[in-house]
Amino acid sequence: MKVGLVSDSLSTTAGGIFEIERSLALRLRALGVSVTAWGVRDEAWENVSGQWGGIECRLRERFGPRIFGFVPGLVSDLVGSECELLHLQHLWMYPSFAVHRWHGRTGRPYLVTANGMLEPWTLSRSKWIKRAAAIGYENRMLRSAACLQANTEKEAADFRAYGLRNPICRIPNGVDLPEVSDSHPLRERRGGPRVLLFLGRLHPKKGLVNALRAWAEVMGHGARNVGLGDWQFVIAGWDQGGHGDELKALCRELGLDYSEKPSDTSGNSDTSGAGSAPRVIFYGPVFGREKDVLMRTSEAFILPSFSEGLPMAVLEAWAYGLPVLMTDHCNLPEGFAGGAAIRISTEVPGIAEGIRELFEGSFGDLEAMGEAGRALVEGQFTWPKVAAQMKEVYEWMLGGGTPPGCLC
Repeated sequence: MKVGLVSDSLSTTAGGIFEIERSLALRLRALGVSVTAWGVRDEAWENVSGQWGGIECRLRERFGPRIFGFVPGLVSDLVGSECELLHLQHLWMYPSFAVHRWHGRTGRPYLVTANGMLEPWTLSRSKWIKRAAAIGYENRMLRSAACLQANTEKEAADFRAYGLRNPICRIPNGVDLPEVSDSHPLRERRGGPRVLLFLGRLHPKKGLVNALRAWAEVMGHGARNVGLGDWQFVIAGWDQGGHGDELKALCRELGLDYSEKPSDTSGNSDTSGAGSAPRVIFYGPVFGREKDVLMRTSEAFILPSFSEGLPMAVLEAWAYGLPVLMTDHCNLPEGFAGGAAIRISTEVPGIAEGIRELFEGSFGDLEAMGEAGRALVEGQFTWPKVAAQMKEVYEWMLGGGTPPGCLC
């Protein structure tokens, strides 16, 4: 079986989609599937090209505005390939048009993963641009897909609300479980503040404005007196559209001490840097070993998002045994049901209430939440399980027969 993965970017420029595509490709290859990935050559590619593990990646230059992502030659590349089916991982840009054109010329099927891009909150952003794209090419592409992948039950409902009647396979994203040994424990508690971590792109939909307001409210009402020592809010990730500067300006407005990433990033020092620890750290993008160290030395994770498909960051936090504070919009109700997460709202009072609950929990309570999250990931969200389900869907798309159990 020869499968092509198509996206706007194959690097960290794509955020969490990069990890999804790369991990899926590697696991599919382990199952005997021949995989080729298509994307654009962007500024981050050289830094991550080695992480694709020898998967064939075909890159072309982008021309014109990035919002459309025109890639001359992509259609001819796809048509000239030997791929039996394509798997599109990004909406609202030129790759959607190219995949639909490939289908029209070859008659071969394709699957679409929306990655939360048909969620109502996301559709409300840049509404007129998306409406023009929908009329111009996107709706035709979506309606012609042989199958749509929904990460969650909520996302499947979003597809139907959008008017799509295609078959839907409900398959979540996955994560790799971090290594655990006596010399490399899952939790590495060190001196200094206990860390509440956010990891992801700095974008308004992530809810960090209200999270910082809630943090300031809690810190202004005796947080040091709860008997658990100091906490620090570490915001790690890449800035999008200058939102990071807006968050720093908000810290100044709220009177929150903050600093940039510590100068020592070797993993040999805590996140507080020299001197008295600031309340907030803007850590910047983090990958590889540095990300692993940050996860292992944090105490809890927060995602106060207004909109998600299925957030990779939460799955990764659970894989590292971290208790999680998250909203219902993260679409992981099994986390609440399984005792792995504290439910917060998107508003300041609800986030503040969740932070206080975190602060007041015992070490044993928080460890139990983290263990529940780790068990949840082991049972449902590892890449070998995800890739095996995806391969079944591909085989059904190409050969028919009995529909896989994940179809709805």
